[in-house]
Amino acid sequence: MRRLVTLVVFALVVALGARYYSDHNGASATSGLTPTTTTIAPHYPTAPLTGLADPSGVSQRRPALTIKIENTPEALPQWGVDQADVVYEEIVNGGITRLAAVFNSHAPPKVGPVRSVRPTDTQVVYPLGGLFAFSGGAPYALKSIAAAPVKLIDESTAGDAMYRDPRLLAPHNLFARAPLLFAQSGTPTPPPALFHYRPTHSASVGSVVSRVVVGFPSIYPVTWTWNGATHSFDRTLFGRPDLTGTGVRESPQNVIVMFVNYVNGVGTMASYANLQGTGTAAVFSGGRELRGTWARGPSPSDVITYSSYAGQPIELTPGQTWVELLNVGATLTVTP
Repeated sequence: MRRLVTLVVFALVVALGARYYSDHNGASATSGLTPTTTTIAPHYPTAPLTGLADPSGVSQRRPALTIKIENTPEALPQWGVDQADVVYEEIVNGGITRLAAVFNSHAPPKVGPVRSVRPTDTQVVYPLGGLFAFSGGAPYALKSIAAAPVKLIDESTAGDAMYRDPRLLAPHNLFARAPLLFAQSGTPTPPPALFHYRPTHSASVGSVVSRVVVGFPSIYPVTWTWNGATHSFDRTLFGRPDLTGTGVRESPQNVIVMFVNYVNGVGTMASYANLQGTGTAAVFSGGRELRGTWARGPSPSDVITYSSYAGQPIELTPGQTWVELLNVGATLTVTP
């Protein structure tokens, strides 16, 4: 009996000793195995207009800021466009093109040259809300943009948020300071997501594409060339690489070509792109092209959706997106 008690006590001492060693050394004394450590990746909010992770969360704390930017040869180089989340390219009077650059994730200190509003801008910014910055505009264009749910900031009301560069000729010398424009937002509301995005590292779908020419009028056709090294589309305008004032090549991850009806004709004073209803679209992402449709309605505040012909949402690569508002019947040339 005494021998049995001794064995029980010995076993308890061994067990307690193993537990003590395990608790103080991070491993089991009886197994000799090192415990497994599980690392959980931090979860960051997603920027609504790019689909990219936003560790700072700044995109959730400020609105969309849309800035009208000139796109003529005299306006180059442009500043800050490479930092926009989304860029819309539209046809205005005279058949020239102009940009509406939407900022949310970034606030570059110099953006421009800033130019005047056009009726198409009302349709672009209606679902975005936030701020709309421009130089001024004709009465018909001002009346149009006044109907949109945005805070209007023009040269006369911007204060230090806009300035003229005396080294350049007017009207191509007006620039905006995005941080100071964001400071005028009051109670900020982040914009809604405009696109669907593929999961990280998943492959794009569609036909392989190397080059796309968007047939805007006159001297304004744009060429997009797939860059396999950067996984983006390099932009060429007026026969040369489109470089910003800081020497950065315009090269978004996605290019969407929307075929739209320009009400009152292409290039007239009262012309505007009708972004209500439905139409066809060509989406370029990940070095591939997927054809489908775009749709919005019935409210102008509804976000435009992009679907394959099979009815599935088209998914983009997270990053910057350019939306080309090409008139119905214009040429879109795609090279495999």
